[in-house]
Amino acid sequence: MLSRVSTLSVLLLLALGLSEVRAEPVRSYQRVPTDIRRTTLIVRDMERSLGFYQEGLGLKVVYDQVLTRPAPESNPAAGETAVRLALLRGNDNFIGLLGLLEYQNPRLPEPAGGPKRPGIGDVLLVFNTKNVERRFERVRGIQGVTVASEPALLQYPGGEGKDPIPVMVSSMWDPDGYFVELSQILGAPPGSEEDLSDQDGGELMDVAPD
Repeated sequence: MLSRVSTLSVLLLLALGLSEVRAEPVRSYQRVPTDIRRTTLIVRDMERSLGFYQEGLGLKVVYDQVLTRPAPESNPAAGETAVRLALLRGNDNFIGLLGLLEYQNPRLPEPAGGPKRPGIGDVLLVFNTKNVERRFERVRGIQGVTVASEPALLQYPGGEGKDPIPVMVSSMWDPDGYFVELSQILGAPPGSEEDLSDQDGGELMDVAPD
């Protein structure tokens, strides 16, 4: 189970230099056939969403274009359709990108209701940042954002006798109602022990390319 720990523990972890977790690819022999390329969100207002994900969370825009398609010959009265697609990255140019898609012509109908707790069929977006408390204060005031929980230190079970994983966690709904977890891993993230076992002569994975 997750557990909360004291502010003193947070300060100790930061002092030990455990606050930085860097994005980096796995080693070549650990690779699997499929990458998690991109998650795309359908949004109401592109500029407002960019204010949250680019200005607020600090992601970098790598693509922003309007894509058009002429009306089908079978229904010329339908007119041209247009969508705006923006792609944002964290610290990798290929995997884990975030897409924002705004239907400009025709517009999509407004969804009913406000933010709600995620359930089956919903998506949770988790972002890891360097200073979650400072970043949280930056995004909480953005128009349309609803705070679910302020930053708090949680202990995730390490499993199989491993040490717990301390994580500062906050959560909110973005301007379109997507549930976002903004966190800061203060210990070794899951999977990092694979590299350590490799250094000790652990068994190598032989993944055949597609």
